[in-house]
Amino acid sequence: MKKYFLLIAASLVSWTAFSQSSPKKAAAPAALPRPKLVVGIVVDQMRYDYFYRYYDKYSPGGFKRMLNEGFNCRNNHYPYALTVTAAGHAAVYTGSIPSINGIVGNEWYDPIVRKSVYCVEDSTVKTVGSTNNAVGKMSPRNLLTSTVTDQLQIATNFRSKTVGVAIKDRGSILPAGHAATGAYWFDSKTGNWVTSTFYMPDLPQWAKDQNAKRLPSEYAKRGWQTMLPPDQYTESTADDQPYEAKLPGASKPVLPYDVAGLAGDAFGAVLSTPWGNTLTKDMAIAAIKGENMGKGPATDFLAVSFSTPDRIGHAFGPNSVEQEDIYLRLDLEFADLLNFLDGWVGKGNYTVFLTADHGVMDIPGFWKQHNLPAGLINERQVGAAVKKALNDAFGAGDYLQASENFQIYLNHKALREKKVTVEAAAEAIREALLPMEGIADVINLRTLGSSNLNDYLLGLFKNNYNAKRSGDLQIVTQPGWFPGGATGTTHGTPYNYDTHVPFLLYGWGVNKGETLRRTTISDIAPTLSALLHILPPSGNVGNAVEEALKK
Repeated sequence: MKKYFLLIAASLVSWTAFSQSSPKKAAAPAALPRPKLVVGIVVDQMRYDYFYRYYDKYSPGGFKRMLNEGFNCRNNHYPYALTVTAAGHAAVYTGSIPSINGIVGNEWYDPIVRKSVYCVEDSTVKTVGSTNNAVGKMSPRNLLTSTVTDQLQIATNFRSKTVGVAIKDRGSILPAGHAATGAYWFDSKTGNWVTSTFYMPDLPQWAKDQNAKRLPSEYAKRGWQTMLPPDQYTESTADDQPYEAKLPGASKPVLPYDVAGLAGDAFGAVLSTPWGNTLTKDMAIAAIKGENMGKGPATDFLAVSFSTPDRIGHAFGPNSVEQEDIYLRLDLEFADLLNFLDGWVGKGNYTVFLTADHGVMDIPGFWKQHNLPAGLINERQVGAAVKKALNDAFGAGDYLQASENFQIYLNHKALREKKVTVEAAAEAIREALLPMEGIADVINLRTLGSSNLNDYLLGLFKNNYNAKRSGDLQIVTQPGWFPGGATGTTHGTPYNYDTHVPFLLYGWGVNKGETLRRTTISDIAPTLSALLHILPPSGNVGNAVEEALKK
């Protein structure tokens, strides 16, 4: 019996030793699926209706490809009142609103230091890539919250590469965020892409190589011809309208155009032609290649903004031949970019979103031709009326400190000396301005809670108000009205033509489809955050568009 038990014990020891020496190999944990590359596209001044106005003429590979294979939020709006470039780019990438992220306009007045502030100005940094010292003194330091690009860097322990590219400094810097690998914008004096010492002490070699190609000079030589025969621009008003502005050097606003630079701004003219978009696409592709984006261990993010449509839209308006031509050409640029991405990271391995920083109003002169309600407000007349109203009511005094974004910044010291309250000054100004054509109201931004403004507009102005950067009073224009001259148009209002912009998702992780429920620009960053499984930006107020994302 003893031998029997010894045999059993020996066999158990032998089996145990065998099992320990030949362990079963554990399966490696599966990596969390993510796209290799995200490309965020912002078109500067693109109304939502441009998707469909020129749809029949778009190529299969640009807008149509994204619309037909991606997810389209068809009722997407800005959730705040002052729709301008800097605020728009900041909102897209922060998921926030000006009252929180601090970007209340392209410029604002700082009543604490008593000076005007440009949205991305930074006197502590220097230009990199140009002898033009002023062009690069820029950074994202005025942006008070993180961006989705920042959050991606944090989530990947800064293994991701995040790059911003745009002709406008603010269109590159604000999307790229604080922790960017780099941000690049265009110097129209030298024709170089530049950056600042906030990001790096010297341009990377790939950017130097791109500048060395001297593409702005090459494109300027080609001028601007119509892409189609002139009689095929059937979605546009006949060319040469009295309310259209002229390009520098042009005798009238009619295609074709020669592209001639001006003294001190040698390459500014080329930016007001479709070649500006080509330059931007070229630089975007160069950045992807140069930084080897989409080929590393973590998701990379390119934020590219196409600034040129804003220049053309301001000058010629949405109903111009120039506008139609640039969108037909922009469609081809997008087709080229998507084809490049297919080859670089593989179709289905990248995610693209497309949106705009604001829309635009039709030129009032065009509306008047067709008996529609629109007009121009004389800014000098408004300023004179404000000063007269205050002096008449409270005696001569220096009551005004600044005016920006159609906001009035009062001189609080002068008001206190005169024992005048802000409320009393506001009422005097309101009484003077309300009779003026095109003025809908004047509201006290510091007492918005008690305003008689309708609930819809009140919410938009609340979302725009920042206690340290906004003015005391806001002049509210009527729909179709804005301060300006006899030619061209602008944006910056809380009305549909300025707020209704695209939000289109395409590629990895995105469902095919559309929604007509109301979404907002603030929903873009949290949607991308959900797609990437990262924390939304610090000031986020939006919600992910769940139906756009694959489960």
